[in-house]
Amino acid sequence: MNSIFLRIYGGMLAVLVLVALLGAGGLQMLNEVRADHHREALASGTFRLMAHNMSSMTPIERRQAANLWGRLLGVPLRVRTLDDVSLESRLETRLLRGQVLVEKLRPNSTTVFALVSGRDRLVLTAEVEQLSEQLARATIYLLIDELIRFPEDEQPQRLAELKQNHGFGYALELLTRDSASLDDDQRRRLDEGDTVMALDHGGEAVRVFAAVSGTAWIMALGPLYQFNPYPPHLLLFIGALGLTLIGLTVYLLVRQLERRLREVESAATRIAKGDLATRVPDAGSDSVGQLARAFNGMAVHLQRLLAVQREMVSAVAHELRTPVARLRFGLEMTAEAQNDQVRQKYLQGMDTDIDDLDRLVDEMLVYTRLERGSPQLNFQLVDLQALVDQVIVELAPLRADIRIERGDCEMYEAGAQVEAEPHYLRRALINLVSNAMRHAETQVRVSFVLDAERARLSVDDDGPGVPEADWEKVFTPFLRLDDSRTRASGGHGLGLSIVRRIAYWHGGRAQISRSDMGGACFSMAWPRRQPVSSSAP
Repeated sequence: MNSIFLRIYGGMLAVLVLVALLGAGGLQMLNEVRADHHREALASGTFRLMAHNMSSMTPIERRQAANLWGRLLGVPLRVRTLDDVSLESRLETRLLRGQVLVEKLRPNSTTVFALVSGRDRLVLTAEVEQLSEQLARATIYLLIDELIRFPEDEQPQRLAELKQNHGFGYALELLTRDSASLDDDQRRRLDEGDTVMALDHGGEAVRVFAAVSGTAWIMALGPLYQFNPYPPHLLLFIGALGLTLIGLTVYLLVRQLERRLREVESAATRIAKGDLATRVPDAGSDSVGQLARAFNGMAVHLQRLLAVQREMVSAVAHELRTPVARLRFGLEMTAEAQNDQVRQKYLQGMDTDIDDLDRLVDEMLVYTRLERGSPQLNFQLVDLQALVDQVIVELAPLRADIRIERGDCEMYEAGAQVEAEPHYLRRALINLVSNAMRHAETQVRVSFVLDAERARLSVDDDGPGVPEADWEKVFTPFLRLDDSRTRASGGHGLGLSIVRRIAYWHGGRAQISRSDMGGACFSMAWPRRQPVSSSAP
């Protein structure tokens, strides 16, 4: 699947299927718990009332009562000890607290437990397949048996006490014959001592009626609702609805993501075909926006490198033409030389041209290395004063008519130590001094300033200087200005470009200004302390 949407949606579908399976199992467990609570609500009042009545009976009376009530319920009742029942500790604790337990201990039956006597650890048990109308009839019988022991006018209060003490899970009330919603046939059956069951709430529930003998009261029980488990197809409907909503949401989110990624892909394709000016809209601060900005940065860097490469190839071809032509001319003249002295003159000129070519190749390699990306820089502590003195000693003999001196240097209390790449810093200083020597008339001055945070290295000369309008141009590779700084003064136009790139990779900058000596002042400034990483910034 190549589509991001399909992959995300497929993953969401797999998760949803897993959740659906877990939900089905959870729904089954929930229905079982709800069914237990429903059965417990129906049985608790009746069994608690029977257990309460048995608590004051003798063992023989308990057996008789169990047989009688068992016939009413249609299930056998037994009075047993807790040791015989062998319940789990948590169930036994609930039973001793007076709760009625309805537990499915066997596959096809439900066992009801009610505490008869906590002191004697006696419990009333019954195994039933379902709590049906027999439970309602037995409950009516037990309640009426309790009420007829009291005068007629006290029976409503007694019924309220029974409801409060034994926790029936449904409504119980005493009605008059006029207030009970019964037809004539049902009233006749009540008069005959029968128990009447009537549908209520549109057939969803059942109410049970029985006449309290010797009184005008009618006992009403219910409504009793049938247990309705949550249907499995409800879970399927919820799952399908959830999948649809998730799919729609994911699609709306991923469609925008796919569109933006296609823009990156399209831009990359156009760049691969040569359209280096292609850029990606970088709106947004999310991951795709960051990717777009990184892509644009890469495209800018690639475009600049290719432009530098084209410029380099063009400039190098131009620079090589002159020394190669001089070498060819020298070879021809050497072959035609009349004597050794003339031949030696041409050979010396050819040797000078070879040195010129060697310097050009060296500068090209250095510049290319600094332009290609992030060169590895091994920053070390460098004594700037010692480096300046060393370079002055090395270059001073190259032009005896130019005096090179170290000017006044301002140093921080920590001394002249700076963090830099020794090889490249020395190369930058040599290029600055060599450039100044080519254009100076009599004097070159090298100085530096150090404070707690930055270092600044300056080279002044007393030459003709550089017009302010051309200050930035002098750092352009292979560029020469149309003044005294022309081809006749030597160089290839790469020295100052190399200085600027070295300053850049040190986290600083190279710039030009007017010198108080009348010429130009080239300077390089960079942080005195470099980052921990050994790679370029």
